[in-house]
Amino acid sequence: MSGPLRALRAVAYAVLPAELLLTACLVGGVTVPLPVLAAAEAAIVLLLAAEVFAYLRLRRGGRTRREAVAELAPAPVLRLVGHELRLMRSLFLWVGRRRDGVGPGDRSFGHARDQAALMYGFTFVCVVETVAVSYLLMDWPAVHAVLLVVDLYTVLFLLGLQAASVTRPHVLSSDTLRLRQAGHVDLRIPLDRIADVRYELLFTHEQQDGVLDLKVAAQTSVTLELSEPVTHVGLLGREKPVRTVRVHADDARAFAEALREAVNGGRAAEVPVTPA
Repeated sequence: MSGPLRALRAVAYAVLPAELLLTACLVGGVTVPLPVLAAAEAAIVLLLAAEVFAYLRLRRGGRTRREAVAELAPAPVLRLVGHELRLMRSLFLWVGRRRDGVGPGDRSFGHARDQAALMYGFTFVCVVETVAVSYLLMDWPAVHAVLLVVDLYTVLFLLGLQAASVTRPHVLSSDTLRLRQAGHVDLRIPLDRIADVRYELLFTHEQQDGVLDLKVAAQTSVTLELSEPVTHVGLLGREKPVRTVRVHADDARAFAEALREAVNGGRAAEVPVTPA
């Protein structure tokens, strides 16, 4: 990365938190001098203009759109934005009764059923809170508007999490198992790396090296042991090699049976499924 781009990132790291702090002060009723407000808004406008100029320059230099954006924004920020976009897209797929990433000949296994009541309960509480806060802040329109946007987005976010869980099931293809969780986990495991499949209902999970727990409503029901590790990439881009994956499915026994048959090409005895 060149010096000017590093400097631009440094300015962004300074200006954006300051803008958030200033917004919090305004929402909290703190009086901010007009020159400070003007300077803050000018800084944001100049930063956005500089980002646009740098983006266009990178594009003219031969960078792709993705590469240009990656130069300008930190990877964790891009991953968080991508996560939010996946949640919003999942809402549209949910309304249209469509699923993501399930191709012809693939088998899908849902994993959202056991968390549905909890997610809808949280959403209902947020809706009630939104109505109550709106009533209490009717006499402060500026604060009311800001908090209304935040509350409505929270409701949308919770619905997006459930929608992503519904529309992004686990997918079993001819050579790969794709394990997913909401919008932040998408782990692909080649079938030839799966050494053992166990139906194993667990409600407690200790943190262990090389173990990935994809819990739904605090439970997992199928455990996979791998002959070679695969790399799990976290929400912010942290990589973790895993050799044991614990996952949940609505019909865990059917999922384990289908996976066993796929791994062995129909020879059921080679990869056992431990009974409950």
